[in-house]
Amino acid sequence: MEMQNMLQCAEIQLTYRPVIKAQHRPKFETGRQAYELLLSSWDSGKIEFIEQFKLMLLSRSNKVLGIYKVGTGGMAGCFVDVKLVFASALLSCAHSLILAHNHPPGNLKPSEHDINMTRRIKEAGRVLDIQVLDHIIVTTDGYYSFADEGII
Repeated sequence: MEMQNMLQCAEIQLTYRPVIKAQHRPKFETGRQAYELLLSSWDSGKIEFIEQFKLMLLSRSNKVLGIYKVGTGGMAGCFVDVKLVFASALLSCAHSLILAHNHPPGNLKPSEHDINMTRRIKEAGRVLDIQVLDHIIVTTDGYYSFADEGII
């Protein structure tokens, strides 16, 4: 390989630009509070139409750093790339996170896929020292908290 070709590579920049000062960020203390904040971030025209997967990224003091949409799927499911989950968590210097997705038909029961995916993400978080506090299924009529139900 020529020396000139070896020196040509992509430059990578990692940035996080918070727009809200730390003292003004909402603080999450309960599953209900997390649900209400997540519900307010959902596009009301999509919540009962297509499945989406989001993250609530939290600081060490459980203040919300931001909400990141990881993926959008169809009516019956959504692919979640675990690498994107943790890329956003690392980029925002999140200490912990809450996983969230909606069920367009409105049912609150987690599927076996939901449970297995949560376990996979939680295990990856353990390796990176990023705690997964909860996984919330969001619907317009209510929510299901994996933490409240003792699944996580």
